[in-house]
Amino acid sequence: MGSSTPTRALDAAHFMHPFTDHAALAQAGVKVITGAQGIFVHDDQGQALLDAMSGLWCVNVGYGRQALADAAAAQMMKLPYYNAFFNTTTEPPVQLAERLCALAPAMGDKRMTHVFYSSSGSESNDSNVRMARRYWDLMGQPERQVIIGRWNGYHGSTMAGASLGGMRAMHAQGGLPIPDIEHIDQPYYLDHRLPGESEADFGVRAARWLEAKILEVGPHRVAAFIGEPVQGAGGVIVPPATYWPEIQRIVDQYGILLISDEVICAFGRLGHWFAYERFGMRPDLVTFAKGITSGYVPLGGVLISNRVADVLIERGGEFNHGYTYSGHPVACAVALANLDIMQAEDLVQRVHDDTGPYLAQCYAELAQHPLVGDVQTCGMVGALLLVRDKNSLTRFADEANVGMRCRAHCFANGLIMRAVGDRMIVAPPLVMTRSDIDNMVQRIRRVLDLTWAELLAQDMVKG
Repeated sequence: MGSSTPTRALDAAHFMHPFTDHAALAQAGVKVITGAQGIFVHDDQGQALLDAMSGLWCVNVGYGRQALADAAAAQMMKLPYYNAFFNTTTEPPVQLAERLCALAPAMGDKRMTHVFYSSSGSESNDSNVRMARRYWDLMGQPERQVIIGRWNGYHGSTMAGASLGGMRAMHAQGGLPIPDIEHIDQPYYLDHRLPGESEADFGVRAARWLEAKILEVGPHRVAAFIGEPVQGAGGVIVPPATYWPEIQRIVDQYGILLISDEVICAFGRLGHWFAYERFGMRPDLVTFAKGITSGYVPLGGVLISNRVADVLIERGGEFNHGYTYSGHPVACAVALANLDIMQAEDLVQRVHDDTGPYLAQCYAELAQHPLVGDVQTCGMVGALLLVRDKNSLTRFADEANVGMRCRAHCFANGLIMRAVGDRMIVAPPLVMTRSDIDNMVQRIRRVLDLTWAELLAQDMVKG
């Protein structure tokens, strides 16, 4: 505890945090996390916080797993680093690539046959832009440069990743998006439904926004569509069941590539090794990161289907793209150990059969709270929409900062949830049991009660 004050002072003096108002942070003070075990993290004041966000959507197997530390140490002593340039390779990335391709299910005529490594989801989506455009160049259609994403989607914070995503606040800084990136609206039923429209009908209509954009841009110019199976940083937006099948029909009709960004959704988060299987998608490229190592070391990459890999390899010659840490041997060794844990403990099937459905059941009960206007879950992600009036679903004004008010109560009561506007979201560690979920939901209910009482006292809601 004695180091807390100097750590805070040094943080304010030298550490530029991601997605942070640094002047406000310096005034408020930073929370110093000093340790973690299981599903809890600990701060320098001795408080234990139940980490309902798995770090940043990634600590799937929980904290303190000795096998992952041992795998990193063993590989560091054997071969801490060598590059994948200049006709060289190392064993861990080769073994991991084989394993990932075996775990990724074939969908129709699409098989994942190759892996291109990076260190993050952002870098991986930059790689997707390079590969998609190179693919069409080799196919004799170099005019296919346009990639379509979705407003409120998130694909990273690099120049290409932030451009593919649809976060307008990010686009306002740095001259984004880069050229030849377009967007359509997100498939959120509550925001975009028509009077009397069913969720199923809305899903089809929302998917057809892609077709309208393709026709607007010109089919001969569109290279790919990119989307998260379930939008994460946008607030856990779960599309209607009719959405992805119609998207697949459209990309097939116009021959464009489908990129499934599974940085959050893969490795059991939605109850499948890869989320495209859950939604019946047949992607050409699949972005991964985060859960591949449970966040213990940075690693990302792209699963490449036979459709794309065959063209890049057989016709492409040298692919002028890559990173110093592509296929880092330590990161890949940890990923292999992480997959061992997930398979030995049957975590993917547990989410599919047990904890995912149980989380949905618990969230259905939270939907009765007077502050909650909507709930969404899918596997081990969940969202609560906070509303001023439950009957009319009237939203809070942005300046009410209701999500941040709720998050403050979370921290004060030993819980980490994420606020995205007026949506409170969770992505718990996959090792959670039913009793752990009960513990988490009990804390969430208390936080909702405290937030409701605060808003009621300030006449911001009606009792």
